Amino acid sequence: MVFWEGYVSDEVMGTFAPIVVYWLYAGFYQLLPPMDKYRLHTRKEENAKNLVPLASVVKGVLLQQFFQATVAHLLFLLTCKVTTSETVVQPSIPVQIVQIIIAMLVMDTWQYFVHRYMHQNKFLYRHIHSQHHRLVVPYAIGALYNHPLEGLLLDTFGGVLSFLVAGMTARTAVIFFCFAVVKTVDDHCGLWLPGNIFHLFFQNNTAYHDIHHQLQGTKFNYSQPFFSIWDKLLGTYRPYRLVKRPEGGFEARLMKD
Repeated sequence: MVFWEGYVSDEVMGTFAPIVVYWLYAGFYQLLPPMDKYRLHTRKEENAKNLVPLASVVKGVLLQQFFQATVAHLLFLLTCKVTTSETVVQPSIPVQIVQIIIAMLVMDTWQYFVHRYMHQNKFLYRHIHSQHHRLVVPYAIGALYNHPLEGLLLDTFGGVLSFLVAGMTARTAVIFFCFAVVKTVDDHCGLWLPGNIFHLFFQNNTAYHDIHHQLQGTKFNYSQPFFSIWDKLLGTYRPYRLVKRPEGGFEARLMKD
C-alpha cells in the first residue's frame, strides 16, 4: 500500500509526481544560500558563461514537462489493462527492484546513443542540442532545459522505452521516474556537497556531468543519468580530478591521457 492509494490513481501519480518532485528538489537547490565553498563554478562564472536567463530556463522546462505529461498520460491509458473497479496486482519488492535496474540500463542506453548522436550531427547540435549547452555552468532548475524536440526524443521517449521494456506497473513507474528526476537534477546542481549519496554511489555524478558541459569536455562523458558504462565501453569516458580553488569551492578538471 502507498500513501496516495484511495486518493489518486497510480497513473495520475506516474504522470504528475515526477514534475512535482522536479520542482521541489530543484527549488531546494535554488533556495540554498550561495554555498561558495562547495560550488564547481563561481557565481561570477555562472553569470558570465551562461547564455540564457533563468526566466527563459523555467519556461523551457515547463514546456518540456507539458509534453512529458501528455505522453505519460497516453502511455498509461494504452497500457492500463484493468478497469477502475479492478485492482492491479503489484509484483514483489525484489521483482520491482529488478525492473527498476532494467529500466535504468535501458534509459542509459537510449540516452547515451541519442545524446552522442546529437553532438556528432552538426545540424542536430546547432539547431537542437546546443540549447541545453547554453548553460555552460549547469544549475538544478536547468536540468531539463532542452529544445522541445530533444526533450521528446531524449527524455520522454527514453522513459517510455524504459517503462515498456522493464514491464513495470504504473506504481513502480512512479518510483522509477521520480528517482530518475532527482538524479538528473542532482547531476546538474553544480555543487559538490559532502555526504551527497549520489556522489558516493554513482561515478556518473555532478562533477562527471560538469565535465561534459565544459567547452573542452563536450565530446566526452555522454552517459546519463545513472551509469558511465557506455562511455567506458565506447571510448568517450574521460576521468577528472577535483581541485580546490583558492577562493573556495572546487573545479572539475579533465585529466590528460
